[in-house]
Amino acid sequence: MFESAEIGHAIDKETYDAEVPALREALLEAQFELRQQHRFPVIILINGIEGAGKGETVKLLNEWMDPRLIEVRTFDQQTDEELARPPAWRYWRMLPAKGRMGIFFGNWYSQMLQGRVHGLFKDPRLDQSINGAERLEKMLCDEGALIFKFWFHLSKKQMKARLKALADDPLHSWRISPLDWQQSATYDKFVKYGERVLRRTSRDYAPWHVIAGVDAHYRSLTVGKILLEGLQSALKRPRIHPHKVSAAPLFPSVDQMNLLDSLDLTLQLDKDDYEEQLITEQARFSGLMRDKRMRRHALIAVFEGNDAAGKGGAIRRVAAALDPRQYDIVPIAAPTEEERAQPYLWRFWRHIPARGKFTVFDRSWYGRVLVERIEGFCSKADWMRAYGEINDFEEQIADAGVIVVKFWLAIDKQTQMERFQEREAIPFKRFKITEDDWRNRGRWEDYRVAVGDMVDRTSTEISPWTLVEANDKRWARVKVLRTINQALEEAFEKSDKREKKLQKRKR
Repeated sequence: MFESAEIGHAIDKETYDAEVPALREALLEAQFELRQQHRFPVIILINGIEGAGKGETVKLLNEWMDPRLIEVRTFDQQTDEELARPPAWRYWRMLPAKGRMGIFFGNWYSQMLQGRVHGLFKDPRLDQSINGAERLEKMLCDEGALIFKFWFHLSKKQMKARLKALADDPLHSWRISPLDWQQSATYDKFVKYGERVLRRTSRDYAPWHVIAGVDAHYRSLTVGKILLEGLQSALKRPRIHPHKVSAAPLFPSVDQMNLLDSLDLTLQLDKDDYEEQLITEQARFSGLMRDKRMRRHALIAVFEGNDAAGKGGAIRRVAAALDPRQYDIVPIAAPTEEERAQPYLWRFWRHIPARGKFTVFDRSWYGRVLVERIEGFCSKADWMRAYGEINDFEEQIADAGVIVVKFWLAIDKQTQMERFQEREAIPFKRFKITEDDWRNRGRWEDYRVAVGDMVDRTSTEISPWTLVEANDKRWARVKVLRTINQALEEAFEKSDKREKKLQKRKR
């Protein structure tokens, strides 16, 4: 895949000087139009051989365009904050907003290549990382992002010649970094695994561009023209009418039975049993959160459910067992302007807790397949693909040690009506009832179907749903706490087994 980049491409200075002014003007116009349209972000991934002009090219792009609209991000050694969270967190939080450009050095490809070249893991782990990168980029492009992927290349001979020339020049020898010498020693491996990565991740929505790096004029004009053509094409692209994008239908149950119908909503606890079991489970939870094994994990509890099902009360009983410094509660409402300028899952990635911490989501990423689906806030194609994106998201955070516990609190229609009426009658509870609650009640059956689809498609071994019988608030609160405790204990048991296996291997 690199042969064409090694044949000595070059542009003379006269030709370069003649073409640059028009190219710069066109790039600035495209960048201005990108900001005006505010329709999509641009993500530029910089990879390749050390010394092939990566830094020089990015510096030039900042000169040619308005640097105020370009965010250059470098991902070198992970910080303590990043090490305490899933690997993808560091990239998600740095994504450019719509109308802006982000240039990523040391991105997800750099990390997987360096790890494989230096023997930190084997081919199966590399392939797993490649698949993860492919899914991430597909999701970003489906959300509207424009991705450019550049591999700057030098042949082994060209790289050695560059290093020798710099080493022999006392004025420029400082430009040789330890990474240059290191990659010179591992060049063959780096190119071998680089080819594997490019071959498997060059797709129509995010193709790789291999840039010959030996001649600065050729390199600069090539990158500039690729960016210009890609930007102009994307800016002229007509807006896709989301409701005209085809999506396969979901087939309803022939007998109309739904998982929610299997719940016994008559389950209840009397006051004495409730108080005894509640304090027992709260004490158990408090002890588990202080357990030293919690340092290897983070905890997320997702609360979804019918309006007036008691989510707030259940969350308060969970939080009451802990020191406020141990947890965060994230209420999810309509997205802000900042959140609308980013891919859908960005607003949730930013709240992923560090190891040892606990985050409660009062409503969550499942809004896309519930309220957004039912109210028509997104297209069918959007919420259909959201099932897979959500499963990928939960798998990534689970692989990093995050324990995800998901609750759907279910009540029947009559109980909801009684709670609505109670809220309207009691002055200090009136804030809990809104016009949206009454409107949602009119779509009861739509929510019932959507919840069934959601659970069927996103209740996995990695992150199962727990359906909570919530007609009796006492029963629901105890079940929620008990489920969280069981999830923590199971995770601790699994991590203990892994630790023992590692100890045996070391012996």
